[in-house]
Amino acid sequence: MADWAALSPTGATYVGIAGFDDKTDDLSPEGFDAQAELVRRAINDLDVTEPEHESEQVAKDAMIERLGLELATYDAGYTKSAVSVITSGLHGLRGVFDVMATEGEEAVANIAARLNAFPRAIEQYQRTLREEADAGRVSARAQLVAVAEQCDAWTDPGRDDFFPGLVRRLEASGALAADLERGAAAAAAATAGFGAFLRDELAPRGRDKEAAGPDRYELASQYFLGAKVDLNETYLWGFAELARLEGEMATVSAAIAGAGASVDEAVAVLDADPARRIPGKEAFRDWMQALADKAIAELNGTHFDIAPPVRKIECCLTPTSDGGIYYTGPSEDFSRPGRMWWAVPEGVSAFSTWREVTTVYHEGVPGHHLQVSQTLLQADKLNRWQRLLCWCSGHGEGWALYAERLMDELGYLEDPGDRLGMLDGQALRAARVIVDIGMHLELEIPRDNPFGFHPGARWTPELGWEFLRGHTRMAEEVLRFEWKRYLGWPGQAPSYKVGERIWMQAREETKQRKGADFDLKAFHRDALNLGSLGLDPLRKALARI
Repeated sequence: MADWAALSPTGATYVGIAGFDDKTDDLSPEGFDAQAELVRRAINDLDVTEPEHESEQVAKDAMIERLGLELATYDAGYTKSAVSVITSGLHGLRGVFDVMATEGEEAVANIAARLNAFPRAIEQYQRTLREEADAGRVSARAQLVAVAEQCDAWTDPGRDDFFPGLVRRLEASGALAADLERGAAAAAAATAGFGAFLRDELAPRGRDKEAAGPDRYELASQYFLGAKVDLNETYLWGFAELARLEGEMATVSAAIAGAGASVDEAVAVLDADPARRIPGKEAFRDWMQALADKAIAELNGTHFDIAPPVRKIECCLTPTSDGGIYYTGPSEDFSRPGRMWWAVPEGVSAFSTWREVTTVYHEGVPGHHLQVSQTLLQADKLNRWQRLLCWCSGHGEGWALYAERLMDELGYLEDPGDRLGMLDGQALRAARVIVDIGMHLELEIPRDNPFGFHPGARWTPELGWEFLRGHTRMAEEVLRFEWKRYLGWPGQAPSYKVGERIWMQAREETKQRKGADFDLKAFHRDALNLGSLGLDPLRKALARI
């Protein structure tokens, strides 16, 4: 862990390891190689280590699976070359400022140092991307242009104006204030320059197609799920699952807008209800905070036992407008709490609560906040890598989506509007199983698909957008970002719904195995106490409990 933190200072900040907040990662080819070599050494050490008890067996299984796929992704050439609207070396450099401490002279000095180091890291990253492009490994042109547009927004004084805006929120004087101003100007210039590099130099060399193709997609799917699945079966299951959810949505819509009402008519009724509408993003953040706190208070001691450090969560607005909603975990000592973030898209100024009740449960409790924070507290059962570094999207996002469904089971979504919001969110996740697999493998759309959607045609990004627009009720600005994310991050989008499917299967397997002794609260406790791990290792570990 100490070696890793030294190689990834921004990663250390994200997970709350102190001592590295004034440094940036080495994003040169040599820096990436050093991180890969550390993973390789860890795998070699694990190969000759024999577990002495069950918790060590779980740890070894988790590490071999996660680190092995991380190394396979690196060796396949994807780690260095991948640039998308949600993940790249640039996104890591910029995003770390969102979670850095801001109070006190030392904290402000760390931010100044990291701002001033920003241009060098960008130079290193550009050298890496050039070398990868020379070797024939480069991202899709459309993604490169889209990230260049993000750079424009982040550095435009009339838009996000991220770096100067960051400095304006800090308290400093004298030499430190001057250092901050100098760093902000340098980081903004480096970001604008990186956007120009992407647009003018790298994009002309970018791939025409955004489709990942079978080899990359199969590896990406296994990496994000921590499980091998039959992609063709999963693709067809996506159609069936979406049809099931839309059937439920029709029933709920009738309860909202009258017999025979369509989902869109029910949505219109909900959006017209002043009680479900909040103007202003700050007021909406406060509403999310109140709901998150209420869920923690009511679930603690009933369906979960929530330790005191976990009972605090902060709902935050990001200083950028990318459109993402995400969670960042607490620092190791909980001095920095877990946080739910929303990057409100440009142009969005009013919010519908019925759409977002389920989002609060997904990002908060019993979703990510409970899952991540509970893992942090298991120092007696989990090693530091498990508690701080291990993350599997299928496990984590699958749990959070399972948590949404669980809240419905527990009676927290009895309001028809709130339940429609949950079902609509679930439908989006099912739709992207179809779209993500279909677009990246360029599959044929089933001729008998339940929606009559372009039977027999081959998926393209354009058809993916048409399908998403027809099966979700998200604001266009938000959905546009989602769609770009799927195209640039193959295999990640299905991990939510497929992860939930595997969590549900694991629960049913445990129920069948334990019979009358099955206890839902105990199942959740035991499963979460295993920490984050791939879904195949999860099922094996649960079978031994």
